[in-house]
Amino acid sequence: MIQAIAIKPLPDFKLEIKFSDGVEGIVDLSRLKTGEAFKFWLEKGNFEKAYIDGEGIAWNENLDIDALRLYLEITGQTFEQFANKQKNYA
Repeated sequence: MIQAIAIKPLPDFKLEIKFSDGVEGIVDLSRLKTGEAFKFWLEKGNFEKAYIDGEGIAWNENLDIDALRLYLEITGQTFEQFANKQKNYA
């Protein structure tokens, strides 16, 4: 199972993420900041509160994003492509 093992919040709602398989990258989450669920980020310093929480990246008990979703975005894969690769390694 792919897991986030290190994160670093960056300016402009970006996250630098390293995953358990060695993949690293930066994901731009700025498109989410206007969504109702993500308004928390708009208060100064809140986006920087990101932490790894199980299988996701969280900012508090009510706000998280699945790490696999971010992994797929960084690697440019669909879930189906990812699942097929995992099947081949099993």
